[in-house]
Amino acid sequence: MPLPLSIHAIEFTQPGGPEVLSLAERPIPTLSAHQVLIKVAAAGVNRPDVMQRRGVYPPPPGASDIPGLEIAGTVAALGENVRHLSIGEPVCALVTGGGYADYCTASAALCLPIPEGIDFIQAAALPETFFTVWSNVFDRAHLSAGETLLIHGGSSGIGTTAIQLAKAFGARVFITTGSDVKCECCVQLGADAAINYREQDFVDAVKQMTDNKGADVILDMIGGDYLPRNLKCLANDGRLVQIAIQHGAKAEIDLWQIMLKRLTLTGSTLRGRDDLFKQQIAWKLREKVWPLLSSGKIRPVIDRVFDLGDAAKAHERLESGHHIGKIILKV
Repeated sequence: MPLPLSIHAIEFTQPGGPEVLSLAERPIPTLSAHQVLIKVAAAGVNRPDVMQRRGVYPPPPGASDIPGLEIAGTVAALGENVRHLSIGEPVCALVTGGGYADYCTASAALCLPIPEGIDFIQAAALPETFFTVWSNVFDRAHLSAGETLLIHGGSSGIGTTAIQLAKAFGARVFITTGSDVKCECCVQLGADAAINYREQDFVDAVKQMTDNKGADVILDMIGGDYLPRNLKCLANDGRLVQIAIQHGAKAEIDLWQIMLKRLTLTGSTLRGRDDLFKQQIAWKLREKVWPLLSSGKIRPVIDRVFDLGDAAKAHERLESGHHIGKIILKV
């Protein structure tokens, strides 16, 4: 089937609230030698998309200005150097932009097969969260079996993924979230304990549940005033991994705690890293995690599905904080 000359995509011409998102027509993107063109069936909605829409997280050089960092669909065209994929093959892919559209280019190295038993909607929920969690929790923080992981924002897409992966690899998991309903959902996913931060101080709760030892690893999306509290509830040789800063980028640090407890503070962003770095994560996911998805041992948690033209409503849902798991756009 011949490719169309234009695509339907979500764009915004100025930063602002969800209302600035609109459906537009764009020329079909051109392929480089190492890319594929994917006919998109579904795209994940993530906080970096919201930050880009607000004007505080621009796409890296060379990336599409169309939002969307993860997609699932079928391969529609191949770059001249792509050999391991074929036309019509179902894949999910991590992309640097362009996902909110009916066609999107992706690096062939960052396309993964869709695990058995996973549909396009579920597959679109995999790349951004699974790449992020694996890279930060396992590669950067070196979480090991028997250790304790504390996840802030346990009911988010990242959180629901991190709970399942950490439990699958033998860790003890605590989470924080803002309601009893979300706490119960996280426990059902496998969390050993859920802390409602509106009702409990997470520092006291973690110390109590670990006999004053603390958490070995903390995955934090909050930042700001959470930083000094995170240091207090880290165990000796504990590792804090910062992946977002919802409460701001600045905080005061007690260096004595870092020195006396031998703490490691690290963090990362994924979007701007090169394809070689991301490809290494993709290999590990395919080897270690994709079999868990195919067997049904872990599953992406889907909150709601919106049509592509309702991207503004999807952003409203994400910003409301009421969601549990991932929000997806159906194309």
